[in-house]
Amino acid sequence: REREREREREREREREREREREREREREREREREREGSKRRSSRRRDCSPPRLLIQQCSGQEEQEEPGGRGSAQSDPGESGGRTGAYRSHSGLVLLPEARMLVSSDRVPGGTLPAPQNPAELDELSPLTSENCYERLSLAKRQGLLDLKERCYAFMSDHFLAVLRTPAVYGRLTAGERERVLARRLGGKRLLAVAEVDEAQDRSPPGSSPSPEDPPQHRRHIFCYEEQTKEWRALTALPEQVSTRGAGMCTLYNYLFVAGGLVRGGGGSRASDRVFCYNPLTDAWSEARPLAQARAQLKLVAVDGHLFAVGGECLFTVERYDPRVDRWTPVAALPRGAFAVAHEATACGGDLFVSGGSLFYRLLRLDARRGEWEECAFNDSRKKSTDMVAHGSSIYRFDVNRAHGSVNVCKYNTVVRAWHDGASHALEAAQPFRCAVLGDRIFCVNRSHVLQFEVGGGRERFLPEVLETPAGARGALVPFVLSLGQSD
Repeated sequence: REREREREREREREREREREREREREREREREREREGSKRRSSRRRDCSPPRLLIQQCSGQEEQEEPGGRGSAQSDPGESGGRTGAYRSHSGLVLLPEARMLVSSDRVPGGTLPAPQNPAELDELSPLTSENCYERLSLAKRQGLLDLKERCYAFMSDHFLAVLRTPAVYGRLTAGERERVLARRLGGKRLLAVAEVDEAQDRSPPGSSPSPEDPPQHRRHIFCYEEQTKEWRALTALPEQVSTRGAGMCTLYNYLFVAGGLVRGGGGSRASDRVFCYNPLTDAWSEARPLAQARAQLKLVAVDGHLFAVGGECLFTVERYDPRVDRWTPVAALPRGAFAVAHEATACGGDLFVSGGSLFYRLLRLDARRGEWEECAFNDSRKKSTDMVAHGSSIYRFDVNRAHGSVNVCKYNTVVRAWHDGASHALEAAQPFRCAVLGDRIFCVNRSHVLQFEVGGGRERFLPEVLETPAGARGALVPFVLSLGQSD
């Protein structure tokens, strides 16, 4: 059976390689079509007009029209960034630069003027939106307006989800343009960030007295860490509508999603189905489609361009979010008898892995292609895991041993499907923490300090340098990674 499974995995890998080759061939065909289209446009421009100058007969009556009129052949030499305006030749003809050809309304079908060709004039008429950005991009490519084209790509990158949900825009982009827009969004300097959240165990009723360390008027914030200055700075505040108790958090396409959680109401707490999204490039919050089922203490994981909401309090169900259509759909539920609360979850190699509950050594994998859960190899450790993250083809599980005051690392190799013992770190009064992967380091964050676990260069070890947490931060801290844009 093991040999048969290995042969099946090899066949699946071969099919994946074939799909990758097909995608590469499709990208090459797109590039070839783009080159052919560029050649045809260049050929039409050469055949239809003299180089750079268009000739228009001007009557004496037109010469006397008020400058700036619609039919006037005169031009302000200061317009278009200092480009030469219209000028008169010895033969009585008016010569106009190609990019500033003037056409009167009575010579245009329908009696309407052509769209302005100056990018500044376009912005004055209407700003870029997800509905008109593709038309502006097409105009910029036809007329060679490089600045406008770059600003269209920048807008699509900054508002990627809105563009992704607009088939008239995203569906018409070439494969190369899609990669360019997404690479621009994910590029720039990536930073470690943390969000202040409330402890999920605190379920005091609305009438109870608040903790003196956590006044009710204190709003939760997101902080980012500047490695050069080794300082934390506030990035944004979480809206009051966002639940910070028992919610799931993760990033997808450089957006931070916050889903579910506990909200006060009806004399106690209840699970929420609301989903919020933060865009660090525009510093704006928005609300996405609610969960199909209200959840608290869930795990939110990004896998292959989708979000997975896993379990929750006494829930075995799992649902998947497709950002292209802004919709949640149910997928295979956790196996019965697995665990009532999904303790930890992570993504590795396009698959979803979940462990937790009372059986900390158990690990499940969701095969997204077949829509089935399968049992992975057992781990000998029976200690309570504090978090689980993936780097490369390995999954790292951090176990806290409070009795011995240490943190132990276990590694699961998803290729050979086997567990290996990793490093151990002595930690006085060891407390649970959350982890985030940035480059070749795993940052382990709680309220008191930030540990650094190095996984690159063939060595896996805890670094001696311990980072401080944001000053004045309250509650628990959930880490993640964001990019603040190429300018930063």
